[in-house]
Amino acid sequence: MNKKQQAIRYFVCDFLAAMLAWFLFFIYRKIYIEREWLWYEHLWENPTLYIGLIAIPACWTILYYIQGVYHNPFRRSRINEMLQTLYTTAIGVLVLFFVLLLDDEVISYKNYYKTIGTLFGLHFFLTAIPRFVLSSRTNKKIQKRKIGFKTLLIGSNEKAWSIYNEIQSQEKGNGNLFIGFVHIDERNGFSEKLKQQLPHIGELNELPAIIKKQEAEELIIALESSEHAYIQQILNSIVDVDVHIKLIPDVYDILAGSVKSTALVQAPLMELNREVAPRWQLNAKRIFDVLFSLFVLLTFSWLYLLLALLVKWTSKGPVIFSQERLGLHGQPFKIYKFRSMYVDAEKMGPALSSENDPRITTIGLFLRKSRLDEFPQFFNVLVGTMSIVGPRPERKFYVEQIIPKAPYYRHLHRVRPGITSWGQVKYGYAQNVDEMIKRLKYDLLYTENISLLVDVKIILYTIMIVFQGRGK
Repeated sequence: MNKKQQAIRYFVCDFLAAMLAWFLFFIYRKIYIEREWLWYEHLWENPTLYIGLIAIPACWTILYYIQGVYHNPFRRSRINEMLQTLYTTAIGVLVLFFVLLLDDEVISYKNYYKTIGTLFGLHFFLTAIPRFVLSSRTNKKIQKRKIGFKTLLIGSNEKAWSIYNEIQSQEKGNGNLFIGFVHIDERNGFSEKLKQQLPHIGELNELPAIIKKQEAEELIIALESSEHAYIQQILNSIVDVDVHIKLIPDVYDILAGSVKSTALVQAPLMELNREVAPRWQLNAKRIFDVLFSLFVLLTFSWLYLLLALLVKWTSKGPVIFSQERLGLHGQPFKIYKFRSMYVDAEKMGPALSSENDPRITTIGLFLRKSRLDEFPQFFNVLVGTMSIVGPRPERKFYVEQIIPKAPYYRHLHRVRPGITSWGQVKYGYAQNVDEMIKRLKYDLLYTENISLLVDVKIILYTIMIVFQGRGK
């Protein structure tokens, strides 16, 4: 299954539906509101029509994106989707009415009600019908088990066999395509019935590597009562792994308040909510990141050129320094900075900078204190490997030293790393692993309190540091 292609299908359908709805509504207004009986003679010469056919659908699709409509397009409930389309259309139509249509000259106020009703009806049905068709096609393929989610079964005894057998014996599939089971404790043995149906593909201590190798999309935790002590170990080991987690109902008592029901007529499974914030907040944050980055890259292009010339003229070597860091879900990516050290500064191996570090160039010291060395990372934000605000990304070399001392560091990989962070505002650049761990509590606090308001506060503090040159 290609999630990106499916999301694009929804996006295209939504955009075209909004475009067609606005076009038909435009004609309706000409005929019934403005009473222009010869509306068609100059229709295509009206620039307002063309602006509306692009701007209005763009606004609708941005609203849908913020709501999370294009996130996980294969995991959609048709009923929830219809209700979401209904109330989103109602809100959007009211906004359009008060912003664009309220000042129309009308013969009677009844025309206002007709205007709202017509626009609502056109937009709702033209949007809802293609969505329903797409979701129905997907659900049919899932029910026929033509497509689904690669699923690992965590457990190896009677409860694991029971849930596997119940899911597989259903006439209609629920999306779980089992690829194997993971053993919890070798002392507990295996269910022979399960072993005959599913391959044993590893042990609990190998779980993160197994998920990555098998490209698993979903885990079903089915432990015996004697194995419940392993639940926290399982969740801690995969806290930074992008995978859906479902549990059998009796596990729900252990994680009360953290799970939600996913089905009424299928196998009784509960889904663990692993989102660090509501989806609309994360999507709004992403839109803010993109718009802010575009603003900086375009507005301060002259500054990029000036800093590049200063770096080039003051020391030999490339203007831009790149380095591999670990980002969202622990995935490696290339981070970009203006070079602030001499070439081959780490020829003796990885080493963090410190005060009076002889490896730092003269202009590099200024760049670091003003944080201007981080400016190229707005490109990282634009392509999606970073955010403006988020925990600072570290190299794998240091992450492997931090985790034995602070295993909860993995929680930082649940969000995109940032150009600036709560921890960096407090501590600046870390000079050793202990300082990284000290900074960690502020970054953990951020991951539990993500919001645009917190982002704006951190950005404002960072701007103060840039202008005052108080960076460390």
